Amino acid sequence: MTLPARSTAGGRPSGTMSRMTNLATPYRTHTCGALRALDADSPARLAGWVHRRRDHGHLIFFDLRDRYGLTQVVVDADRAPDAHAAASRARSEFVLEVSGDVALRLPGMENARLATGDVELHATEVRILSEALTPPFYINDPDAPVDEALRLKYRYLDIRRQPMAERLLLRSALVRAIRDVHHEHGFVEIETPNLIKSTPEGARDFIVPSRLQPGTVYALPQSPQQLKQLLMVAGIDRYFQIARCFRDEDLRGDRQPEFTQLDLEMSFVLEDTVMDFVETMVIEVSRRAAPDRPILRVPFPRYTYEEALGRFGSDKPDIRFGLELVDLASALGAPASSGFRVFDDVLAAGGRVMAVRAPGMGSLSRSGVDELTELARRHGAKGLAHVSVDADGGLHSPIGKFLGEETLRSVADAAGAEPGDLVLIVADSFDTTTDVLGRLRTEIGARRGLADPDVLAYCWVHRFPMYKWDAEYVRWDATHNPFSGPVPEDMPLLTTASGDLSVRTPEDPAGRARAQQYDVALNGWELGGGSVRIHHREELERSFLLQGHSLEAMHDKFGGMLEAFDYGAPPHGGIALGVDRWAALLAYQTNIREVMAFPKTQSGGDLMLDAPSAPDQEQWDELGLRFVGVKRD
Repeated sequence: MTLPARSTAGGRPSGTMSRMTNLATPYRTHTCGALRALDADSPARLAGWVHRRRDHGHLIFFDLRDRYGLTQVVVDADRAPDAHAAASRARSEFVLEVSGDVALRLPGMENARLATGDVELHATEVRILSEALTPPFYINDPDAPVDEALRLKYRYLDIRRQPMAERLLLRSALVRAIRDVHHEHGFVEIETPNLIKSTPEGARDFIVPSRLQPGTVYALPQSPQQLKQLLMVAGIDRYFQIARCFRDEDLRGDRQPEFTQLDLEMSFVLEDTVMDFVETMVIEVSRRAAPDRPILRVPFPRYTYEEALGRFGSDKPDIRFGLELVDLASALGAPASSGFRVFDDVLAAGGRVMAVRAPGMGSLSRSGVDELTELARRHGAKGLAHVSVDADGGLHSPIGKFLGEETLRSVADAAGAEPGDLVLIVADSFDTTTDVLGRLRTEIGARRGLADPDVLAYCWVHRFPMYKWDAEYVRWDATHNPFSGPVPEDMPLLTTASGDLSVRTPEDPAGRARAQQYDVALNGWELGGGSVRIHHREELERSFLLQGHSLEAMHDKFGGMLEAFDYGAPPHGGIALGVDRWAALLAYQTNIREVMAFPKTQSGGDLMLDAPSAPDQEQWDELGLRFVGVKRD
């Protein structure tokens, strides 16, 4: 047998490798996933990790693994005694280089689950490149339960496991598709700095002290917001970046202290211009990165903020199933009395009585109803009423004696209830009622398995309120970022009742202004959000004043952007989409840690590298700092 000589060129043996020359190295002619029946009777050299090993005395079988797949290797003591001796020493996760001849497996011994299952490598040489300790968990069993802390501490081993490796490959395909699509549409990829000035963006900054300018700090960017808008002023009319961002906030399944987002901005656009491009981009990227995942609706449904709350109880609705919320005012005979004082008092105060249907849950036990009631109370409801419909269409409800049979029937009909269904009812303010019912809707959908896990259900939610009132600080806070522009016809509302922008009250006209803001949601997660920006200095200053910034403060925090606007800023808008969230949803995951190579724990720690850690005294001294303790509330 003659193998290609070890060289940086790697050689070109016959068969599959001729189609994968760029993957050949001095240690391998093929990857462990490359060999096929056409390669039989040709030499090959493989390199990888021992996945499984079976010792039958004179014959040793082992599967050799790399990220491309598995190949079965057979070592015969009679044919290759030195190779057999080396294979006898090898154990799981040893790194080997194996040379030999490709052979067809015996009839009936093929493995249809492997792409290489028709062949095996008959080894003539086995070389141990690296030995390995016994791993703290099974690498070769993808379904073995492993404590997450252990997985994070030994993440480099976790990534060897097939599920984690496949998710990272999917993420790579997603990022590649994002880049390709943006370049095809005329966008310019520009990197912005990670050491910037601290500005308020809704979360705490991570602060970096400056050694060269003692007493000053940089902030790690929560987003490249100001920088991408300055690129629009600079004339880069289509910008994008796969940006690293940092936010010092409490963690959950869809949040990490450092994360990656697709950041883009466009000049000379209206709200629809940005939304139309982003929708086109999302469709193209989804089809390239996850071609087997069907998109539910194209074009994406578009809901106003009020409509999304009223129909789904969420500004990031999961539209893979129906169960829309229903307003019961008409069914209750409003404005006349319904006979149930709780409902009548809420309606008289301007609140809402609304319901959601729970299909097939009409026979739910008392304890099951109590569980849903506790869920409703946990999210702000004072209680939860219900109506059950039995198999014969009969109605049963604790409030039936107050409403009467006719009204109870009207309520069930309004909710679209069928035999066997349960109707859940909440009475409170619009915000509380829709929020609670939205959470119940999600719970019902999960319990009943109503959402097709394969479907990608994208939708838009737009026309958010421009501001929300902050009673503690007596100001209007931006609902998204502070640079968003109002719907053009609502620009006159950016004022106060007194006309003095330094005197703000909840009754100000600004509270009625709608923003040119838009979020794209996917399967119940907010995938990203953006807006058309204010591009005139005086209008931006007016918005900042409403948000409680003095002229001095805004010039300190946003002076660079305000000054830039004096030199001609085009109308512009953009969006940022979470790459981690997108990858997680494409990979059927509910936690973004599962698509990040080296994520942090729930408390922000790195178990693998033991970070964060205390700095050396020399580092404190260089920065002119000392630790004085943490102020506790």
